[in-house]
Amino acid sequence: MAVKIRLKRMGAKKTPFYRIVVADARSPRDGRIIENLGHYDSTTQPAKVQIDEEKAINWLNNGAQPTDTVKDLFSKAGILKKWDELKRAKKEA
Repeated sequence: MAVKIRLKRMGAKKTPFYRIVVADARSPRDGRIIENLGHYDSTTQPAKVQIDEEKAINWLNNGAQPTDTVKDLFSKAGILKKWDELKRAKKEA
């Protein structure tokens, strides 16, 4: 089963906010999810982002593929850097 880390749109018309979720790649954007990792509100200045780092790194280790937007959010939060360091440390050990 191909698993993606992506955004799920929530909120009222013209006031969106997004949940960062893990879902099967074949399910629709706002369909069934496997796990909720955090949320992202792009309407505020600056944008509010809250991500559970442990869960995100665990899913990345299990092979979940982040979408481009989620990859950018993870990069800004420093999650991809931590994940890369953990992979290197595991390789060296």
